[in-house]
Amino acid sequence: MEKKKIKLPYGIPGYNLEKIERDVPVTEPEALQVNSKLKVVGKRVRRTDALEKVTGSAVFTADIHLPGMLYGRMLRSEIPHARIKSIDVSAAKARPGVFAVHVFEEMIEGANPKDKEGQSKYPEVKYAGQPIAGVAAISPEVADEALSLIKMEYEPLDFVVDMDEARKSGAPLVYKTDVDQDASAGGEEIEQGLKSTGNIRGPMKRTRGDLEKGFSEAEVVVERTYRTQVQTHCPLETHGVVVDYNRGDVTIFASTQSTKNTRKEFARAFGLPESKVRVISVFTGGGFGAKHSLGNFGVMAGHLSKASGKPVKIMLDRKEEHISAGNRPNSLQFMKVGAKKDGSLTALSLLSYGTAGVGLGAGVGNIAERMYACPNFKTEQYDVFTNTGPAAAFRAPGNVQGAFSLEQLIDELAEKLDMDPLELRDRIDKSTIRKIEREKGAKIFNWKRPEKPGSSPGPVKKGVGVAQAYWPRYTNRDSTVEVRVLRDGAVEVRSAVQDIGTGTKTVLAQVVAEELGLKAEDITVLIGDTLFPIGPPSGGSVVTGSITPPARNAANEIKKQLTDLAAEKLETAAGNIIAEDGYFVSNTDSSKRIPFKDLAGRMRVSQITATSTRSANYDEGKPHEALGSVQFAEVSVDTESGFVKVERVVAAHSCGRPINIGQIESQINGGIIMGIAYALYEDRVMDKKTGHQMNPNLDQYKMPFSFEVPDIQIELIEDYPAYSSTDASGIGEPANIATAAAVANAVYNAIGVRITEL
Repeated sequence: MEKKKIKLPYGIPGYNLEKIERDVPVTEPEALQVNSKLKVVGKRVRRTDALEKVTGSAVFTADIHLPGMLYGRMLRSEIPHARIKSIDVSAAKARPGVFAVHVFEEMIEGANPKDKEGQSKYPEVKYAGQPIAGVAAISPEVADEALSLIKMEYEPLDFVVDMDEARKSGAPLVYKTDVDQDASAGGEEIEQGLKSTGNIRGPMKRTRGDLEKGFSEAEVVVERTYRTQVQTHCPLETHGVVVDYNRGDVTIFASTQSTKNTRKEFARAFGLPESKVRVISVFTGGGFGAKHSLGNFGVMAGHLSKASGKPVKIMLDRKEEHISAGNRPNSLQFMKVGAKKDGSLTALSLLSYGTAGVGLGAGVGNIAERMYACPNFKTEQYDVFTNTGPAAAFRAPGNVQGAFSLEQLIDELAEKLDMDPLELRDRIDKSTIRKIEREKGAKIFNWKRPEKPGSSPGPVKKGVGVAQAYWPRYTNRDSTVEVRVLRDGAVEVRSAVQDIGTGTKTVLAQVVAEELGLKAEDITVLIGDTLFPIGPPSGGSVVTGSITPPARNAANEIKKQLTDLAAEKLETAAGNIIAEDGYFVSNTDSSKRIPFKDLAGRMRVSQITATSTRSANYDEGKPHEALGSVQFAEVSVDTESGFVKVERVVAAHSCGRPINIGQIESQINGGIIMGIAYALYEDRVMDKKTGHQMNPNLDQYKMPFSFEVPDIQIELIEDYPAYSSTDASGIGEPANIATAAAVANAVYNAIGVRITEL
């Protein structure tokens, strides 16, 4: 493709901001100025869907009710491991009000055995809660009654739900053959082709340098074992779909993080071309990585709708959400670090085991490998199979578990070196962004070198801690936006990208409004429908960096056409025309201006459109850093009751060019609250004797209430990597990674005991 050179802002305002030259495709617009010189981008613009959400008029999948719609429910195994000998659904089919019954003959979630393990017509039951059959009836009550009429005959098999037990020689085997599994769009890391020994698969290995030599050169060595627990997904709106199979093309309303994936998987499951499947997700009530897939429930709804000739709705209840809809795997991590007395690292090793249940993806990420400068590194990460529900991507998959161990290990190293934890990080962390975040965050937090651990007087002891995060700037080039201007002056933005509550609609409106000289409220954003140009999945902090550049580029193409028309009407050169404050104006004679709406009314056609797809990053020249964050925590620990309260968090974060400050702060608040929940509250409890989860609810599965949420102060670092026409990135993952580790370091500072297990 033909290229041109443009100069873009690069760096952090107030520190190292400069202009650098990049070679970019000729179709790319000129560089966008820094936020201080813009009018819509980088400002606190109200969410475009705020009114719908606060008034309750927003329609989520759970709210969908189509004419003649049936209610689907699924029969789930009460046995954690078994072969199905027979299934009798005749009584369920005969129940009045039941329109369809379907029995699964294969599962689409979890790992895929290399052979069928000698299974019968039905899949082998691998965990308590695995779906077996489904019914569609006129009401949920009739559907539940019909499920109770299905007669099952099982051949129970030995099972194991505890990871330590599963690792032992002679433990009951979850799979009798090697397995693989495709990673979802949510970002969990899965290496194909690894072998299994017993219930242990792997390892996934990465190395650099000479580890043995590195440890031999170390003057200080710290070694520690850490554990993290399983965290289940608890979105406000559970997983669910409404499938209407029988009106020509299939229409699916889905609570999803990926309209694209849902369409692709449904088409594959039913042997349809993707063009025959339409997926709609106007509002999604939360998605933290588990909603990238169609799911077995989506397949079941499809079969029931096809068989009954009617739309079928399946929404998981809260118990189903806990046991089958995905979780963050647990981990057992053995870490060792060697360093010189000046703090420079000589070697770092990481050995981990984790269980994703009957699935894969239980690694602990790449944070240990990438965040600190260390010439000699080795990691071996193993999956351990257990008879529990499959894991799914979960807000910064792997790196949250990895940060809990790494950031405590670094703090312990600082203590051995008699250094302030921030001083050590200044020496071994080469990230300019995190250095500035440490400086700004420490000033706001009033950080001083922590007092001796446990020295706080009285039974309620105070402590402070710090931890930081690493997350790559992922983008998805399969991201397309259409912008259209109608003759009445209306501006529409269209993309199949979904908004899972993070504000995607609003940032699209802001970027297009900035380019066309309008206000965000002047832009109508239509998303979440696969009839529109394809959009990226919402996960991995991918969306903003993927979808805003094509939105701006398409708007720029529209602006060029309108500029030519304005130049003609104002009798001036097109190069003199700028778009601002609702007008197209001559920058040489401000009296020559025409309102945007009037200009649109003079178009020769009823509408003009432009469509753009995400181009490759501008990688020439200086590189762009990964995303970073630094969080400071203050805690109080009641040493008589054991109660831990997080009192205050200061969070310094970067996400490239901030598009909407309020929405970014909302994401960071949410990430911190989720991190506190992970550190102190959430824990899946399994009964080793029955194989059942003991707390599949929101009563005994604890989450923090409002009075347990600390004072949160946010410092946002504006940074320009010069890698796209907007330079925006996401914030969802970095907001969550460092929190539990910062809390753990603060608890140690309070009581003088290192808590190595969440």
